[in-house]
Amino acid sequence: MRRTLICVSHCDGAGGDDVARLVAGQLGLRYVDEEIVSGAAQRAGAEPELVADAEQRKPLLRRVLDELGATGAAGMGVVGGSPPPLPAERRGDELRSFIGEAIEAVAARGHVVIGAHGASFALAARDDLLRVFVTASAGTRARRVARDRGIDGMEAERQIRAADRTRADYLKRFYGVDDEVPTQYDLVVNTDVLSSPEAASIVVHAAG
Repeated sequence: MRRTLICVSHCDGAGGDDVARLVAGQLGLRYVDEEIVSGAAQRAGAEPELVADAEQRKPLLRRVLDELGATGAAGMGVVGGSPPPLPAERRGDELRSFIGEAIEAVAARGHVVIGAHGASFALAARDDLLRVFVTASAGTRARRVARDRGIDGMEAERQIRAADRTRADYLKRFYGVDDEVPTQYDLVVNTDVLSSPEAASIVVHAAG
């Protein structure tokens, strides 16, 4: 069975973004990640207070899908009215929840590679999904982060640890994942030795 819905999760410094984009290009699929969806939401006017309003949420979601090219609709209207401001933490949670809904809506249309941390968990019930995790050892990840961001090794290690904590907190808060383990994915790719193109070729083969 050929998979045309692929979720690529990854830890910081493992090269997962590159792998996911290469997979999308080789299979002729769209590529979407949380940053892309967040940008589309911003362009569509999805302010935190509007996202928190149940009546505004569905129209906003349609507009975000339009921005992503998922619906083919042309126009974007103006949404009126603003509920009272939300506390900062809840605003962040509402936006993350909304982005999760948008990712699920994109997935429902298929033919997409999704490079979002929690997508494999949010979409786990689907039988047309290939769940991929791209990882590497802490040392390899730190060296890549230091090189790519122009920072020293100690700062790179600190950023890696912070990113791992943030990732673990995100998965626990939004998907109830206490411990992330390999069996939660269909394919785990270690990029310690594999290049991004080599890793992408493995994923493409697994997709059928």
